[in-house]
Amino acid sequence: MERLVVRVRGKVQGVWYRASAREEAGKLGLFGWVANRPDGSVEVCVEGPRPKLERLLAWCHQGPPAAGVNLVDPEWLPATNEFTQFEIIR
Repeated sequence: MERLVVRVRGKVQGVWYRASAREEAGKLGLFGWVANRPDGSVEVCVEGPRPKLERLLAWCHQGPPAAGVNLVDPEWLPATNEFTQFEIIR
């Protein structure tokens, strides 16, 4: 188990990025959260097995159809096992 924290920049707010990320994480059985940030980026914090995290990271580079991703900045950390679901933070 690992933790992946990703900052996604570009046209990623107001395009259903958070809801789509929650759906993708759910399909993969991952737990954590996704949130809009004041600078216009989206941050994803998720835990699970590395292969599944890598699949979510690959998805983050495109996001939902209306998104325009310019930059994806991942950070790999040890898992803390603190999450029991994947949620959108408002």
